[in-house]
Amino acid sequence: MTDPVAPAPARVERGWGKLFLAILLFVVVPTIPQFRALLPVEHTVVLLVPALAACFVVGWWAGGRLPLALLFVALAVILMRQAPDVPSVFENLQRGWSLLLAGAFGLVCLFGLRRPLFPRALMATAVALVLALVMSALGPVTGHEMDKAVSTELASRTTDTMHQLDAFIGQYPDQWNDLVKKVPQLAQLPAETEKQLKALAQTGADLYPSFLLLESLVALAIAWATYHRLGRARLGPPLAPLREFRFNDHFIWGLIVGLLIVFLPLLTRFEPFGENLLVFFGALYAVRGLGVLSWFLAPGALAVMAGVGFAMLWAPFLNAVAAVGFLLLAIAAFGLGLGDTWADWRNRARPTS
Repeated sequence: MTDPVAPAPARVERGWGKLFLAILLFVVVPTIPQFRALLPVEHTVVLLVPALAACFVVGWWAGGRLPLALLFVALAVILMRQAPDVPSVFENLQRGWSLLLAGAFGLVCLFGLRRPLFPRALMATAVALVLALVMSALGPVTGHEMDKAVSTELASRTTDTMHQLDAFIGQYPDQWNDLVKKVPQLAQLPAETEKQLKALAQTGADLYPSFLLLESLVALAIAWATYHRLGRARLGPPLAPLREFRFNDHFIWGLIVGLLIVFLPLLTRFEPFGENLLVFFGALYAVRGLGVLSWFLAPGALAVMAGVGFAMLWAPFLNAVAAVGFLLLAIAAFGLGLGDTWADWRNRARPTS
């Protein structure tokens, strides 16, 4: 009797540069004051580490390394246990969602070996969302209490940011007064910042389901790419580059249903649901549009433009220009992504110059 032949190790993904940049942005961007007030999950490692643990557990089941699986499971357990002595409702909801998402993604990966990442991630977020809704209906925390917990958390982040800004100004009063004398417009900075953050916090409270799902998809994509650079057993096809990102054209119905709910007077009571549909599917089409742009631009050009714009966000006098630029880019990307449903830009001949 011959010994069974062990499966050949899967091809290891190469290149850490772009992945490190993606991880850095995923961790850092939600801590910027404006994004803190808008996005539900500020410390995104809460989403990322359990998803990584799920990938490594499934990878071990498929013939991967047990020590790596144990390591990331231990990291996830430690992360989940690092909570305040009296955790808030929001903290419990955040940790519960991350565990639901990781568990759903692990099961989807275990039983859907031939599917690429994006359908798996969508299915995992859908399963986690259904389970969360069922638990809210049967458990002690209702949907109304969830909304209140998120609204309270975002408002507290705004208050915390303003306290930090006031403390900084109070620590350097002479320098601040000299700066205001040179640039009188800066005198309105604290009031304008507070007004902006409160508006963003209200938007975040209204749209947190769609933002949470989008953050979850990004976390699963990063976890997938990281696992396939460290793990031995492949879980599925490699993560395609942005320039190849597309999805089923029937997703257009998500936008159509959202528009109908928002604009039909008879469906006013469901308007928050419609708005979240528009944000979620609109963001997916904007990413698809960025893929179209990346396809036609020179390699790396889109990343350079985004890097320059992100750097401008930190400059006192250029951040408004950068914000408008990002807004225009998002609108253009959405239009390209939506038009790609019918035009299929990337299957046309690439223009030569």
